[in-house]
Amino acid sequence: MTNKEIDLEHFKTELQKLATETELLITRLSEASQTVKLDQNSVGRLSRIDALQAQAMAIASLGRQKKKLDKIHDALNRIDSGQYSYCCECEEQIAIARLELNPMVQTCITCAQKLELFNKSI
Repeated sequence: MTNKEIDLEHFKTELQKLATETELLITRLSEASQTVKLDQNSVGRLSRIDALQAQAMAIASLGRQKKKLDKIHDALNRIDSGQYSYCCECEEQIAIARLELNPMVQTCITCAQKLELFNKSI
């Protein structure tokens, strides 16, 4: 199977939708991760702890979403450069089913498994 047999416009459209959704989520998370301002006289200790915990979760989620957006933009760049659907490790074709599940994926399943094993051994 060659890259020409893959409907690149389909994947480009899906990635652009994902980018838009992720950007909206990043905007909401940015607002939720702002400094917590609580009046200690009117808010109880548990409410302050809940607010700080929600802020910490928003900050962690914001970081993950920014990384996701970077991966989406990387995939869009690979489409533009003609490298999309090819494994970044072995340069073999990535299965269409794998791309359908995750259009941001950069490796074939074989290389992904090898990388997973390598990372676990470190």
